[in-house]
Amino acid sequence: MLSRLSIRDVVLIEKLDLAFHGSLSVLTGETGAGKSILLDALGLALGDRGQAGLVRSGAERAQVTAEFDLPGDHPAFRLLADREIEAEAPLILRRVLGTDGRSRAFVNDQSVSIGLLAELGALLVEIHGQHETRGLLDPATHRTLLDDAGGHDKLVTATAAAHRAMAEAEAAETQAREDLARALRDQDFLRHAVDELDAFHPEPGEEARLADQRRFLMSGEKLRDAVSAAEGALSGETDCIGALNRALRLLERQRNDAGGRLDAALAALERATAEAADAAAEIATAAKSLHADPQQLAAVEDRLFALRALARKHDVAPDALAELADTLRARLAAIDDSDAALGKLAAATKKARAEFADAARALSAARAKTAKTLDAAVGRELPPLKLEKARFATLLAPLPEDQWGPSGAERVSFELAANPGSAPGPLNRVASGGELARIMLALRVVLAGHGAAPTLVFDEVDSGISGATAAAVGERLAKLGDDMQVLVVTHSPQVAARGLQHLRVAKATARNATATSVAELAPDERREEIARMLAGARITDEARAAADRLLAGGA
Repeated sequence: MLSRLSIRDVVLIEKLDLAFHGSLSVLTGETGAGKSILLDALGLALGDRGQAGLVRSGAERAQVTAEFDLPGDHPAFRLLADREIEAEAPLILRRVLGTDGRSRAFVNDQSVSIGLLAELGALLVEIHGQHETRGLLDPATHRTLLDDAGGHDKLVTATAAAHRAMAEAEAAETQAREDLARALRDQDFLRHAVDELDAFHPEPGEEARLADQRRFLMSGEKLRDAVSAAEGALSGETDCIGALNRALRLLERQRNDAGGRLDAALAALERATAEAADAAAEIATAAKSLHADPQQLAAVEDRLFALRALARKHDVAPDALAELADTLRARLAAIDDSDAALGKLAAATKKARAEFADAARALSAARAKTAKTLDAAVGRELPPLKLEKARFATLLAPLPEDQWGPSGAERVSFELAANPGSAPGPLNRVASGGELARIMLALRVVLAGHGAAPTLVFDEVDSGISGATAAAVGERLAKLGDDMQVLVVTHSPQVAARGLQHLRVAKATARNATATSVAELAPDERREEIARMLAGARITDEARAAADRLLAGGA
């Protein structure tokens, strides 16, 4: 609920701090006192369009701050969390408007866009007046309101799930048909490509193996020269192995006389001689494998270059050719099996459509039943509000199949026939300002808070009525106050007497300056204000007695 409203330099208001309490707060005052300024200021805090003319003359900027006490699970906090904005209760909306028409918005002192402020405002306050309405006049809200009123949660959830399943089935079938059409266009290419790849039979890793083999074959002469030189070094002119054997024999002759001092050297020479002999044997073996084969090199190069050319042709890496062959083969198989696969997908789509139609039909039947109940209930509320000729109607308009959605298969709108015999039309087109506010009041009473913001504001809902009709309006406003916070701007003493909090708006001129002020009335002051509303400028004892009766009846 709205707990505080602080206004600085808005039109005739220099400084004003209001605290709201009670379920029904009434604002009264003489015509022109500035009650509309309060609503304009509140609208600024809720994201309404800011105009430079709202800044008080002589001030640099206007500022409005609205504080709301909300439960932790209120949708406003979820909206802020979705925008990655941290906020805790109380929720404080602030708007600063400059003389150039530019404005800034803040939520709990965090800068936000005006658009986000307006989204929050729609969740926090619903305003009904002769020239402005938030919430009920928007046809986009009517379907949700009807479902809330009828308790259609399970049916709505089932319909949304069925629509999601239908959309997925349709998407799968559409994708399969598009894939098939593309495959059929490319069928000749696919068969040629598969035959070509099968004939070539590429293998993963083949490019690296061929490249290594080519490098080896191309380096044959260098390798042979290196091996020949190594052979010469071991047993050629230098005769490394012979030298090791001679050294071994010379030391072996003196082993007994050395007393073991030559044992380590002899062991090392024996190892070196054996390793040298092994090395010579391995070099000889390698030399035999290095005979050049020009035909083998040509064959390796032909295979390698053909592999790379085939990869470029299909715009894939050489190692991916084998996988490409499997993919193209699968596409050909899909063409061959397309009739069966498409048949299964078409059957799944048909089944999903039927299940959605069943779910939507059940929801439509429930909506039609709730609509009759709602229309009858609103109809009973209209005569006491001096709208006995009006007829409220909830219109369920079937949608064409291509417009079916997760919310069902019909459009829901609240309409009104202002006079007998006339066709129902949109609420804001067939009713005058005062009538429209009372229709909204009747609808809100019947809906009992469904889909409503926690704070309702009614601006002169009693316009053009008096007596029993005004009393009926006051009674219904008080009833609404049982479920939510209600603020009402009124000229009716019958409505004012119902308030649990009474605020009086006054305008005064001093030293060539006019200012609007707001004061909360004590019980005796409240009696005088209601008497003034009854009698006019001269308050009589009879007016005070009548005020006492109204206050006693509204208590």
